Amino acid sequence: MLRLNLSNEPRWLDLGHGVRLLVESLTTAVMLAARSDPVIMAATENVQGSTGANNDDLALIVAKAVARIVVTDWEGVGDEDGKALPVTPAGIDALLELWPVFEAFQTRYIAGALILDAEKNV
Repeated sequence: MLRLNLSNEPRWLDLGHGVRLLVESLTTAVMLAARSDPVIMAATENVQGSTGANNDDLALIVAKAVARIVVTDWEGVGDEDGKALPVTPAGIDALLELWPVFEAFQTRYIAGALILDAEKNV
């Protein structure tokens, strides 16, 4: 059974290690916007042409593109001195370069949408 969450309210996503992200709902509009990201388009062409990005590279590129769209706030992210940092696209990219954070974001946020797509349960 497909369960619809009719609320489009942002929600806190716990990524572990004291990091939480305030994220918008992962909607079709978000995925379409992410697919239009020039970095994703170039990486997809490289995968199809076998000239560079592999599936793991593409997964990270997509996660970063989606996160830059949906993350509106965060907790537990600071600079080298522990001072809280504001959310920025570069900060989001840097955060997702950390393997445990990327894996949690991929599993807890993006995977649900991809599972539905893989099952063609739309």
